[in-house]
Amino acid sequence: MGKKIKKEVEPPPKDVFDPITIESKKAATVVLMLKSPEEDILAKACEAIYKFALKGEENKATLLELGAVEPLTKLLTHEDKTVRRNAMMIFGILASNSDVKKLLRELEVMNSVIAQLSPEEEVVIHEFASLCLANMSVEYTGKVQIFEHGGLEPLIRLLSSSDPDVKKNSIECIYNLVQDFQCRTTLQELNAIPPILELLRSEYPIIQLLALKTLGVITCDKEARTMLKENQGLDHLTKILETKELNDLHVEALSVIANCLEDMDTMVLMQQTGSLKKVLSFAESSTIPDIQKNAAKAIAKAAYDPENRKVFHEQEVEKCLVTLLGSDSDGTKIAASQAISALCENLSCKEFFNTQGIPQIVQLLRSDNEEVREAAALALANLTTSSPANANAAAEADAIDPLINILSSKRDGAIANAATVLTNMATQEPLRAIIQNHEIMHALLGPLHSTNTLVQSTAALTVAATACDVEARTQLRNCGGLVPLVGLLHSKNDEVRRHASWAVMVCAGDEPMAVELCRLGALNILEEINRSLSRKNKFSEAAYNKLLNNNLSLKYSQTGYLSSSNIISDGFYDYGRINPGTKLLSLKELCLQELNDQRAILLVNNKSDTSPPPSMEDKSSDVGYGRSISSSSSLRRGSKEKANFRFSAIFGSPTEEKSEPASVRNTILSRAFTKEKGVSKKKSRLQLICSSYLLWKGKGKKEEEKVKEEEEILALPKFTEGSPEKEWNPPPDPEFCVYVLEVTKSILPIVNLKEQIEVLAKYVADKMGGKIPKEKLADFSWELHISELKFQLKSNVVPIGYIKKGIFYHRALLFKALADKIGVGCSLVRGEYSRGWNEVKLVNEARKGMIGNLPPPEEYIVDLMFHPGNLLKLRSKEADLYRFL
Repeated sequence: MGKKIKKEVEPPPKDVFDPITIESKKAATVVLMLKSPEEDILAKACEAIYKFALKGEENKATLLELGAVEPLTKLLTHEDKTVRRNAMMIFGILASNSDVKKLLRELEVMNSVIAQLSPEEEVVIHEFASLCLANMSVEYTGKVQIFEHGGLEPLIRLLSSSDPDVKKNSIECIYNLVQDFQCRTTLQELNAIPPILELLRSEYPIIQLLALKTLGVITCDKEARTMLKENQGLDHLTKILETKELNDLHVEALSVIANCLEDMDTMVLMQQTGSLKKVLSFAESSTIPDIQKNAAKAIAKAAYDPENRKVFHEQEVEKCLVTLLGSDSDGTKIAASQAISALCENLSCKEFFNTQGIPQIVQLLRSDNEEVREAAALALANLTTSSPANANAAAEADAIDPLINILSSKRDGAIANAATVLTNMATQEPLRAIIQNHEIMHALLGPLHSTNTLVQSTAALTVAATACDVEARTQLRNCGGLVPLVGLLHSKNDEVRRHASWAVMVCAGDEPMAVELCRLGALNILEEINRSLSRKNKFSEAAYNKLLNNNLSLKYSQTGYLSSSNIISDGFYDYGRINPGTKLLSLKELCLQELNDQRAILLVNNKSDTSPPPSMEDKSSDVGYGRSISSSSSLRRGSKEKANFRFSAIFGSPTEEKSEPASVRNTILSRAFTKEKGVSKKKSRLQLICSSYLLWKGKGKKEEEKVKEEEEILALPKFTEGSPEKEWNPPPDPEFCVYVLEVTKSILPIVNLKEQIEVLAKYVADKMGGKIPKEKLADFSWELHISELKFQLKSNVVPIGYIKKGIFYHRALLFKALADKIGVGCSLVRGEYSRGWNEVKLVNEARKGMIGNLPPPEEYIVDLMFHPGNLLKLRSKEADLYRFL
């Protein structure tokens, strides 16, 4: 053999870089390696970064600061599978960081991530790509991007993956996505129900739980419930409930069943298969609060359907709910109360709770938990609505006291519910009296001041239901409840405005309340509301009319009309016409005003003065409602014409009275009328008129008598500023009292209505100056007579009985006042230019005997001036002349 020769080693090429092994301990260095073109380096760098990111949130933030995210996004589409896989693994971990998620959305990498879900990719890539999407889908913007880039379909496909992590990430992402309605609709189109139901068989509880949660969301839609039923989903859910080992899934399973029970078909199916009975028994016997709560919620949801309520009643669901009311869990009590609220829309269910359930609910009204009290009050509100028996049962269970306490709750819903129950109870008089004894008006003061429209509405309705008697209304006024109640009339909410109008209408049931409501501006507000076509309602119109009908003085001043049903009572006064929105002063305020030269205010008062009448011989002056008034006898003027035979036969012939000296004219006084600030040194215009009148009447008298008469008028006693105020009473009218007695004695016994009207008209005319021919109307000096009365009374208010020379409107008022006392129906109408008249209705005597229905009555105007006692047909020329001449 030849000698071996050593082979020479060839030197490496000069243009090739010799490989080196690098060991780095800095993340920044590895991040720089992500830009390397070498696949091996990229794969190792990604692997190192993945391990670094797994260690915690701080490392994820560090990688973001080092700028690792942007180069990593480019690696998602790398040709090398290992590089692509490792990059995807990093994003699966990094996407849990909120700042990283934000940057990923800006870099628009969603297409690249979703592409990794394709069937050709490895399971590991599927796992981390689905994990990345699950993390991104937590935020709304991420949901939108996933849906818009078509991520839902591949996620549904991955539900059938063999890898449990892929299933878990995919169903979690789907659960986040279906929170949006549009995603739920698309999910049904993609037939996702079967693969989701299949996940219920998984051996991993987290996958089962996520699947149930997803079903709980998508079965809110009717189409999804139908698909669930068609795929035997109810069987799967029932089996879960029957399996004790799966008790951690029972709560979510019940939530899905609750949605399904909303469909009548599903309800019937469950009833037929016995599943419904199992569910109810399961809920009743369970000791887990969340299970009981969800069972009650399921019943509540389904009970909103009328047909479902019937099925529930057949299954005796009421017993289950009564049991749940006794749970130790507040959440269960709330859910059970809400279920009862929905269920008692069925009359049979409502009757069941009359003996069982109401006592337990009343106990919940005393709970320390305000949500429990609110739910219990809601249940009681629905149970007592249109059910007097249940209202009585609640009262017997001592519900009134806790209900009134709830009115001071901080929860608006609780207040509204409690007020509704009290309203339902107050419809029965015995219960209303008990409620009033608990000072309900004081308790309603807070709700009336509420800014919540529901509370305002129910509180006003409770006022309307409880303020049905004088004591309750007085309590409301004394505690200041009228002010916020009137304020609610301004509400822009239709229901609040309607209920407030209703309450005002009820409160205006007596005159003092009506006057107070008018003082607070209720009448003006209602008038404004009724002018609006969109804001007015039947109650606002009724309240307006009620206020006017209980304040006839204001009604007559505003409208110039009183109907036959408007009965004039003592204290009525005719101020004259006022414009809409003008405030009408009270009688007391008018009596305390300084004497002026404006139109006299006419007063109707049949109440006798409590003090003994002054002697005709006593010429001393008493302190009165003005300064001094003359005796009724001195003011009386006899009629110049004799009454006709009929009038003489009834009343006797009136005798002419001699004129009396002025000293006697100034003797009779009324009690408690005005407080005067003092008399000016100069005579007022009215004083000069009256003085001239007295001087004119005293022609022929001795000069000293005239001087004495004038001095007596000016030296009348008056109230001083410092005098103690006594209880104020309207000025007495002894003349009118006599009129009432005479009319009651002589005219009331007359059987024929027409004859009563005619005789009364002649009586009134005789007391007011007698018959006045049309041609002598201008010479009838009634103005001077009224001015003299005002001056002698030292007041602008003149009792109607003192007027002996009265024109149209004086006579019409007197006729109406006397007619109301004896029950003769007539209206009072104000005209222009001192006109006023009375309208009456009479059935034509000639037609009374007609067979069939009675003929409609004909309307007449009663002549009190030209031919007293004549009846003028309302639509005749004579009537028109009487009204407008």
